[in-house]
Amino acid sequence: MNEIKMTSTPALTVSKALDMLSMCYCKTINSGLPVKGLPSTMLWGPSGVGKSQLVQQLKDEIAAKTGKSVTVTDVRLMLYNPIDLRGIPTSNEDKTLAIWLKPKIFDMNPSSETINILFLDEISAAPPSVQAAAYQITLDRTVGEHKLPDNCIVIAAGNRVTDKSVAYKMPKALANRLCHIEIQADFKSWRDWAVKSGINQKVIGFISFKRDSLMDFDAGKDDNAFPTPRSWEMVSNILNTVDDNIETVYSMISGLVGNGTAIEFKTWCGVYNQLPSVKDIFNGKNPPVPKTTDVLYALISTMFDYAKNHSSDLEKIANSIKYAMQLPSDFSVVLLKDYMSIEKNYKSKLMKIPEFMKWLETKGRLLNEAY
Repeated sequence: MNEIKMTSTPALTVSKALDMLSMCYCKTINSGLPVKGLPSTMLWGPSGVGKSQLVQQLKDEIAAKTGKSVTVTDVRLMLYNPIDLRGIPTSNEDKTLAIWLKPKIFDMNPSSETINILFLDEISAAPPSVQAAAYQITLDRTVGEHKLPDNCIVIAAGNRVTDKSVAYKMPKALANRLCHIEIQADFKSWRDWAVKSGINQKVIGFISFKRDSLMDFDAGKDDNAFPTPRSWEMVSNILNTVDDNIETVYSMISGLVGNGTAIEFKTWCGVYNQLPSVKDIFNGKNPPVPKTTDVLYALISTMFDYAKNHSSDLEKIANSIKYAMQLPSDFSVVLLKDYMSIEKNYKSKLMKIPEFMKWLETKGRLLNEAY
């Protein structure tokens, strides 16, 4: 019988890791059990893959599903010395004993109406002496005299040694105290997050068209700029806040995702000149439907952006849905799925629009197959 070899760490996309962790924590919290009974979690993955964003999304998920107030304490362990985790030594009142002033990271609300998340980011970049000081935090939930409250979730994150980032091999004693998950870049979960987070329409459209541009990390290359979910978020911030003109901010985009990817992005953005008038679409006119895939990706990202800014005008939304009925089914489904995420419970508003109900009758069955 052949031996079956398995890797030691499960690899999950951001969305699957989020679903699993949210389920575990929310079920525990809603059952009235202390979260300290669950193991501390270690998120592994290359730079920019979305580990920090996952923790922020987890915060929102727990708050929504439990009704608790959730706070995240973000600690970058690579900036700490071992003594920093224990606090500053001083004397007691009668000057007979040394005591340790509690570090800020232990100043948490122990209320039953609150959930604390202690996020030990970049733990693998911390020197071994600091990692050793994290032993007690991850398992015993203490450092010296200081103790984490029972309502505190401990999550750590870091790069792998093979990523050629600043990373030390994790001591086995610490590793055995953690539940390990390797985070993988995934277009679907990234797009779901991007649509809800206000990522620039051009970034969403381009990566929807060319999905392998989402993440191009290669530890064997010496490139300083390369595309990752984090670098694309920074590109989006530039386009949203500085200038939406690619030519104007091209050098900054190139400095974030690399020259080759920036050239592809700039070239692709030229398709926006071929778009029908989105304003006409929402005003009930019927401009010709584009035929090519690249223009269609640009169109649905632009229509979604327009719909977000006019979400209260259901007549305009109805006109756009009527137009969307003419789009190829896969593009129509993606667009309407995005519409449903415009705001919380927006689908209930859409259900009042006859055009949306007609769309559901004809294409609704395809919703689960989108992307």
